[in-house]
Amino acid sequence: MTADEFPLPSQPRPAVLHGYFRSSASWRVRIALRLKGLSVHHVAHHLRKGEQRSAAYLRLNPQGLVPTLELDDGTVLTQSLAIIHWLDDAYPDPPLRPKDVLERAKVEAFSLVLAADTHPVQNLAVLARLRAMGIAEPQVQKWAAEVNAAGLAACEALLRDTEGPFCFGDSPGVADICLVPQLGNARRFGVTVEQFPRLLAAEAACAGLAAFIEAVPSRQVDAE
Repeated sequence: MTADEFPLPSQPRPAVLHGYFRSSASWRVRIALRLKGLSVHHVAHHLRKGEQRSAAYLRLNPQGLVPTLELDDGTVLTQSLAIIHWLDDAYPDPPLRPKDVLERAKVEAFSLVLAADTHPVQNLAVLARLRAMGIAEPQVQKWAAEVNAAGLAACEALLRDTEGPFCFGDSPGVADICLVPQLGNARRFGVTVEQFPRLLAAEAACAGLAAFIEAVPSRQVDAE
């Protein structure tokens, strides 16, 4: 049974996902939608061309960021973790977060290390500001690599005493959804990810699942 076949009564359904193939935040939501068995129409906004700053898109998302999820009743949701948490509440099977409140707090702490403290300070907008300040490209790339490595090192430590094969147990959840795109980012910036064996083990567990395979940037219609 999938959420696509048996949505909860009265719940609006995801209809349109605005994103960009390489955006880590969009990547997270693509994984979550697929884990829930939900299909949406994808609308791409080329971040390097500034399409996310068009007047039409800013009416949907005043931050001019991706992703944005439009529901079939006209509701608009922004921020990847807020979208994923809504999906988990509205379509609870399979669950992406533990029911136990302490375990849930640990999962959300891990996720926030990546989604709030690591990804935002190495994204396109921040790197563009560094360049605009006259910082040389090698230093910009070094900044991005060091930010990625620091965040992943913290996450490796947070998983030190957890059982796998996924980040927190025997099924994928929001922690894995945040981890896989961040490892992709780290590789793009030349980080030696082999120093994080526990994270790589969780990534390997995800790699065989259709939801993660279908969500990778290279498989998206706007991939370059």
